[in-house]
Amino acid sequence: MQALILAGGEGTRLRPLTATMPKPVVPLAGRPFIAHMLAWLAGHGVEEAILACGFMAERVRAVLGDGRKLGVRLRYLEEPRPLGTGGALKFAEELLDERFLMLNGDVLCDLDLAAQLAHHERTGALGTLALVGVDDPSAYGLVRRNADSSVRQFLEKPSPEEIDTRLVNAGCYVLERELLDALPPAGTPVSIERELFPALVGHGLYGYEARGYWLDIGTPERYLQGTFDILEGRVRAAASPNLDAAGQGLGEGARIAGELRAPALVGADGELEAGALAGPRVVLGAGVRVAAGAQIAEAVILERASIGERTRITGAIVGPGASIGPDCVLERNVVIGAGARLAAGTVLQEGTRVDAGASIGADAGAPRRGDVRIGLSAAASEEAVRP
Repeated sequence: MQALILAGGEGTRLRPLTATMPKPVVPLAGRPFIAHMLAWLAGHGVEEAILACGFMAERVRAVLGDGRKLGVRLRYLEEPRPLGTGGALKFAEELLDERFLMLNGDVLCDLDLAAQLAHHERTGALGTLALVGVDDPSAYGLVRRNADSSVRQFLEKPSPEEIDTRLVNAGCYVLERELLDALPPAGTPVSIERELFPALVGHGLYGYEARGYWLDIGTPERYLQGTFDILEGRVRAAASPNLDAAGQGLGEGARIAGELRAPALVGADGELEAGALAGPRVVLGAGVRVAAGAQIAEAVILERASIGERTRITGAIVGPGASIGPDCVLERNVVIGAGARLAAGTVLQEGTRVDAGASIGADAGAPRRGDVRIGLSAAASEEAVRP
């Protein structure tokens, strides 16, 4: 079986993390995000995956290589410019089998692909969409079906009184190659969700109600949730984070003198100094250093970042190579970009995002306007505050 994975987006909702690295290879529980999708696909017999890349395509190729270590043979297709989901599909036409899977590249899931394929064959569909039930379909748009499971209607942003189903498009499709005939010529920007699929209603488009774990990790909040769910074993098909029976995973050369509370993952050469506390629900990337007295919970600290003495981090993401000074406070949903520097005593309120390479705080120089959205603190300049 063959899969086409759409991995060309810029990941704007995950910025500033994706300002310096492409979304498919942003680390998730110690592995490139896309590695979890490839592990799931390999478990369902997928032998080849085509990555439709755009933004930082060479970085994706450099990290993933030929896919041999991930269990799936990888081929790369670089779009000359953003073409939309349908444009990417048409651009890949010559590489596709008569029947193939197509997937959005920012979904973490362990849906049963074999059951979806069986449903596709049973109905004789041209296309079968995996549908999942969510609490708030208005955030995605809902999919209405007929009694025979054929798709009847797509409804974007329904009002509360219009919600008669909670099924939404999960971004996982079984497609027959012949439906590409309905797309405009290669190189034409087009959306399969807004243009192709609505045109196929009544013409061989079916929806399969899938069971299992499903999460769009395109925002910092959901990125953290996906990380925690992998650590806690809720995503059965994910690439293993290599935790021991106690729920801890230590990379080669990791040094733990402080307290590590499970579930927690520490990369190679990571260091937790005496008196520091990390966990539960924490990932410390390779080469991360956490100084004495620091406390970190429900957070991801990416490779080579350093956390100063007595700093407190809860529910935040710190990008690679960032330097967080002593006595700082990072509240929930704070995201620090790669290489950013926070001076001693900086306090970042919930939802703050600090741009890659920015320097914040009294002893780090005056911040440039637009570098960061922060909450006022003794170490932060009012000039840096923006809504």
